[in-house]
Amino acid sequence: MASYPEEEQATEDYLFKIVLVGDSAVGKSNLLARFARDEFYPNSKSTIGVEFQTQKIDINGKEVKAQIWDTAGQERFRAVTSAYYRGAVGALLVYDISRRQTFDNIGRWLNELHTHSDMNVVTILVGNKSDLKDAREVSTAEGKDLAEAQGLFFIETSALDSSNVASAFQTVVREIYNILSRKVIQSHELKKSDSSSLSNGQTVVLQDENTTEDNPKKGGCCGF
Repeated sequence: MASYPEEEQATEDYLFKIVLVGDSAVGKSNLLARFARDEFYPNSKSTIGVEFQTQKIDINGKEVKAQIWDTAGQERFRAVTSAYYRGAVGALLVYDISRRQTFDNIGRWLNELHTHSDMNVVTILVGNKSDLKDAREVSTAEGKDLAEAQGLFFIETSALDSSNVASAFQTVVREIYNILSRKVIQSHELKKSDSSSLSNGQTVVLQDENTTEDNPKKGGCCGF
């Protein structure tokens, strides 16, 4: 289940868990390397198991820490990595624009993400390797259409030349922060409203849903 920091932590820095999801060799590790260390490994091998990096991002004067988990795309590791979805509040769903099969598998990865985490995880669909223009098998329009149909953010990136890499991560982190901010504001307003009602001596009625005016049940309401 995705869990956002409690209201009491609103004045402190945040730590958001974000997972990278998608087939093997779509460039998840290089996206993370480019974002966290501004590095690129042209001959990088498939990730074995799971590793993560923590990156600091400033949002509206707040220091937000994104703990980004790189989950291995190879099928034999899925049972191992499934536990790492838990607690995630954000996800980058990555495919390779030059390999249609990786795009076709997005639905399965999205189902797995929802199975092992919360349906409200902020997710962005990422078409990686946009530098491979001549080898493109998935159009930008197809990516946008899928993202719109699934209610996801969408962006195309290139870990090789850095295009939109930072924007992909920042979009997710900023949206998580905005959701948290709205929850905190709503909570404050609710507490303020409740406090005002009680201080003004207003009656708070707790009524059983089966109670009617013609046939009230004992204990159906109480007044303060």
